[in-house]
Amino acid sequence: QVQLVESGGGLEQPGGSLRLSCVASGRTFSSYALGWFRQAPGKEREFVAAISRSGTIYADSVKGRFTISRDNAKNTVFLQMNSLKPEDTAVYYCAASLRWTTLRRNGEYDSWGQGTQVTVSS
Repeated sequence: QVQLVESGGGLEQPGGSLRLSCVASGRTFSSYALGWFRQAPGKEREFVAAISRSGTIYADSVKGRFTISRDNAKNTVFLQMNSLKPEDTAVYYCAASLRWTTLRRNGEYDSWGQGTQVTVSS
């Protein structure tokens, strides 16, 4: 397993942008698929985006606004969030997976970060 630490959350106005980062420990970072999930108060954790050797996938709710990327040399995965909406408010988690099928389900991930709060409000 890898240890994951997220950063970059905060308060942003609607229409603004934030960039989340997630740094991983370990020497096999490039072997992992990485995902971002989010959980709003009173709601279940939901898939946001993922990146693997096959490419990137996104939830329909963020497609065209969010971009996931990774820097294997820095053991870091990013989530660039543009055109933020109040409904994007949630705790955002990064996760890592060594064996996956869809990358859209919580159970496919082996390691999780502690989360970073994103609040979108005027």
